[in-house]
Amino acid sequence: MTTLFGKRVLLRALETGDFAKWQEVRRRNDAWLTKWEPQKVHGQPDVIEDPQAFRVRCSARQRDRQLGTGYGFGLFVEGNFVGEVNLNSVQRGPFQSCYVGYWIDEAQAGQSYVPEALVVVVRYAFEQLHLHRMQAAIVPRNTASRRVVEKLKLREEGMAERYLEINGVWEDHIRYAITNEEWDERRDELVEEWIGS
Repeated sequence: MTTLFGKRVLLRALETGDFAKWQEVRRRNDAWLTKWEPQKVHGQPDVIEDPQAFRVRCSARQRDRQLGTGYGFGLFVEGNFVGEVNLNSVQRGPFQSCYVGYWIDEAQAGQSYVPEALVVVVRYAFEQLHLHRMQAAIVPRNTASRRVVEKLKLREEGMAERYLEINGVWEDHIRYAITNEEWDERRDELVEEWIGS
């Protein structure tokens, strides 16, 4: 299993044994998170309330890793689960690209754990997975998520209209990106500032 380290954060795949802690954080952060997520599918098990659905989610993430199509990481600070950072829709061939998504416990927000974790994941994507491009798409009014990419000075690429369904509404998203070439130019600066090695 891949484990990634920052200065203060540890990232690793979530396992079925993480359910209770994951559930507690998700329940407590329901209002903080669900306004930024796709609407739950009617009739599907609720992954937050159903341990079996969480097991299936963990298995699906493991399959994605094996296939090389996605890499999900739980975000841990001092051994405590506080959020997730996920590389999704990994595409090979001429594209060599992925999307990144992230969330954190509201009680831990504002301490720069997510920018640190994102630098760790960017390094992994470019130096271990050998991808060429990483993209993030963020609802414009989601200022907390936008602050993460702005702290790292990721390139803004413009507005994608009605880009993703979020909580039942087709929402515009601002697209941000970084390429391998940009990482090569900025690697030392980002690593020194955010992860120290």
